[in-house]
Amino acid sequence: MNIWLINHYAVPPKYYPLARPTLFAKNLMAMGHTVTVFAASSVHNSDINLITDGRKWREETVDGVHYVYIKCCDYQGSGLKRIYNICEFAWKLPGVCKWFSRPDAIVATSVPPTSCAMGVRMGRKWGCKTVAEIADLWPESIVSFGIAGPHNPAVIALRRLEKWIYKNAGAVVFTMEGAYDYIVEQGWENEIPRSKVYHINNGVDLEQFDYNTEHFRVDDPDLDDPNTFKVVYTGSIRKANGLGILVDAAKAIRDPRIKILVWGEGDEREELTRRVVEEGLTNIVFKGKVEKKYVPSIVSRADLNLVHWGEVHLIQYGVSYNKLFDYMAAGRPIFSTVRPGYSIWEKYDCGRDTEDPRPEPLAHELEKMAALPPEELSRLGENARKGAEDYDFRVLTQKLLNVIGEIE
Repeated sequence: MNIWLINHYAVPPKYYPLARPTLFAKNLMAMGHTVTVFAASSVHNSDINLITDGRKWREETVDGVHYVYIKCCDYQGSGLKRIYNICEFAWKLPGVCKWFSRPDAIVATSVPPTSCAMGVRMGRKWGCKTVAEIADLWPESIVSFGIAGPHNPAVIALRRLEKWIYKNAGAVVFTMEGAYDYIVEQGWENEIPRSKVYHINNGVDLEQFDYNTEHFRVDDPDLDDPNTFKVVYTGSIRKANGLGILVDAAKAIRDPRIKILVWGEGDEREELTRRVVEEGLTNIVFKGKVEKKYVPSIVSRADLNLVHWGEVHLIQYGVSYNKLFDYMAAGRPIFSTVRPGYSIWEKYDCGRDTEDPRPEPLAHELEKMAALPPEELSRLGENARKGAEDYDFRVLTQKLLNVIGEIE
């Protein structure tokens, strides 16, 4: 088959760490299919634009994957220029896509819903199979995070577009396992049957993970200290992540063996690092950013890998946190600061969580984890690694092919 992956942010991972579309592309090609990835030229969360001349689009092959970048404006943050950028990519898609051989199947990703809708529209027009891949519930996320109210005109318009996508796509794939609960809550179940809705979570390339673990080691005295119980967090350190709670929890921890190690970057790292120094804390360290290839070395040497969200409504539908699958591949126990619906660590018995995300109860739960017998920690870790096999991208890609095959 000739398959198009349309994803606004799907530039090569060397520019932006979104591995899902690239890993789908590589595995689909390994299965004998032809794949093209369409993405915006603007690289999210950076000042990089992959088209700096007057071209409207350009092609590039990176690690064997064929990318087509569509010229879109630069932007910073989430202001009007980003909104324009999102709309620009969608309306320019048809004009660029007409230069390529028509596909047998289109997988169009939301967010943003605009380009997802355009992918569905083109697929319907050309009579090819269309999959709407929903990686985030817009506009529900906007409402949940308090960015806009449910009666905001933009939210109402996005809700209508969202429903149109679900109705008109040949199949709808959610990264959240409980997303059909959301469809029922919206009252759309009579128009969007469960039979066309599928779940394919995020995942991990286990072969690459194991290779990176062996070949890209981080030398760090805290990771190598046998006398500490190492609680590791990797990921963004932005205000939206609410990592201040880890600093507060560190203050409340009484077990001197526990040390919280944080790898990542974001707009709150400097402030939190300053707090650690000013408050004289020695049991939490902000390590800074590392290249993704070093993450397996880090999480594989943790005693406990930490999943953390700000408490939001959306987690009731399940979780698709990318780092979770790195944690599982590491073969180490997992601990979550919130309790979601459709819990993966509960399903595989590979970790624990807490119903009370306040600092003192969180500190107490971490102390309980550190006090578990070594054989119990090993058992949880072994379960995590075994569970990761279900989320290897070879498995996930076959699931995607099965979805495409079931579209009439």
